Parts: sequence; structure tokens; C-alpha cells
Amino acid sequence: MTDLPSTQASPQQLGELARSHWDIENRPHCVRGSTFAEDAGRIRTGRGPENMAALRNLAVSTLRRAGHQNIAAALRHVSYQPFTRPPDLLGIS
Repeated sequence: MTDLPSTQASPQQLGELARSHWDIENRPHCVRGSTFAEDAGRIRTGRGPENMAALRNLAVSTLRRAGHQNIAAALRHVSYQPFTRPPDLLGIS
């Protein structure tokens, strides 16, 4: 739905706007859902789900900032040296 007149909002333009919105909306959710199996998580009460989502977002953004495109592969790479690589990525080593 829009309040724009048909001269300003063609069906193609509206379709592009809707797709771009869902692309932005789905990107972090898709990564968290597929890589971290977020939907299968057992944390469901209190602030736990929000806190875990924040930690997962921190992990994804830290890995992306470090230049990783494939988050699952980056997590595997980081897990091979769990006491040195995560602090290095966060700049706290």
C-alpha cells in the first residue's frame, strides 16, 4: 500500500521497493537462522533470546568486518584456535 499516485509509483517501482525491504529484513535473520540454527534454540524465556540474538549479531558483524563473506566457514576457521582467534578479531588480545 502506498499513498503515492500511480504516476510516481509504477508496479515495477513498488516491486523493487518491496524486494529491497525484504532483502534488508531477511539478511541477518537468514544468517542467524541457518548458521546458528536459531529456530532450534532452547532459550525461550526472559531476555535470553534477545541477548543471544545480540551476541550472534556481534559475531556476524565482527566476521564481516574482518572480510569474511561465508559466516559458516569463518566460524569453523575461528573455532580451530578458540583461545586466540576470537580475541584477535575483537581486538582484545
